[in-house]
Amino acid sequence: MEIDLQPVGTISDIILQELKQGLQNTFGCPFKINEPLPIPSSSFNPERDQYLSDAFIDLLKHSRKARVTVLGITDVNLYTSGLNFVFGQASEEGGVAVISLNLLRQENYGLPADPQLLAERALKEAIHELGHTLGMGHCQDGICIMHFSNSLIDTDIKKPFFCGRCRPKLKL
Repeated sequence: MEIDLQPVGTISDIILQELKQGLQNTFGCPFKINEPLPIPSSSFNPERDQYLSDAFIDLLKHSRKARVTVLGITDVNLYTSGLNFVFGQASEEGGVAVISLNLLRQENYGLPADPQLLAERALKEAIHELGHTLGMGHCQDGICIMHFSNSLIDTDIKKPFFCGRCRPKLKL
């Protein structure tokens, strides 16, 4: 299995390296960090002051090499149709996913920055979205990485691994 980490916009090298290491430990395969792509200008919705995640998925699908899964990482606030925000989104049939660091940051809630907590949250969201690209659905177990995160509390409660029911379903 081949997976590329694709920054979209400016992403800290520290975050990218931490994600790469954590994802290699989880999935047992090498990860490559690509050169950044620009944020798709058509994705910005000025009425919401947010970016449409579907445009990021399309961008990643068009930049993806055959038989390579791509995880986009951005730092803008994402949403998709029918939801106020998303921490990430995946396209099973396209082999691509995107996560946003924006709402995972403590600073967005009036709290001091916490780089370690940001890295933990980013890894959880990355594993979750890559799980979707590998055919996994949402899990009802609140601590399973495949549990749907409706809030940061949900993300913080989850563990960064697949539960006993989900792990056997993983298509690596």
